[in-house]
Amino acid sequence: MLQARIHYYLDLIFVVVAALLPIINPFGGAPIFLAMTSGLSSSERARAAKLVAFNSFVLLLASILVGAYVLDFFGVSIPAVQIAGGFVVCSLAWSLLHGPIASTDGAPSGSATRDSVTQGAFYPITMPLTVGPGAISVAVTLGANPPRGLRALLPTTMAHLIGILITCVIIYLCYRYAESLVRRLGKTGTNIMIRLTAFIVLAIGAQIIWNGAHTLLASLVLH
Repeated sequence: MLQARIHYYLDLIFVVVAALLPIINPFGGAPIFLAMTSGLSSSERARAAKLVAFNSFVLLLASILVGAYVLDFFGVSIPAVQIAGGFVVCSLAWSLLHGPIASTDGAPSGSATRDSVTQGAFYPITMPLTVGPGAISVAVTLGANPPRGLRALLPTTMAHLIGILITCVIIYLCYRYAESLVRRLGKTGTNIMIRLTAFIVLAIGAQIIWNGAHTLLASLVLH
């Protein structure tokens, strides 16, 4: 009996990581993180990576625990969140796709204050580029039907917390060592990687918009 419960909660942790990690894709986002923090020193970039991971943890945990209740309170549906967030993702991806590529050699291109690092780590790096509408909607869905009873709710919440923690540790490692990854790629390889990743993010944003619009249109047809 105990072994079956442990197996169940391990599966639950795996489901959280497996559902969130492909959507967040910190491996593909690492070059973009480096490009957007090109004005920071290595130590400031490391601090920014830590802030992004922490912000991501808070956003995902809040989405799982109370996201569905907050949306219900304001009368906002998940498809509406997907459409609005998808447009934001597309806008940022478009600017990265067509804008100039900043220097990513690790040398700071200007002075950065603690406040600017903190603000930039949250928007736009954490939200929506790392934890975008897709990840938030998945997190809300994972926590939409919590088990009844305190004995079942607490272990489930702990499993969700551990799954999110594992995901955010991977985010931190990818962003923290993005400079080493990009150094291996070289300047030309980095530019190609950033453009390609920006195009993929643009496509993801378009897909998120379509998913939300398709769900809304389907609900109108059914009604």
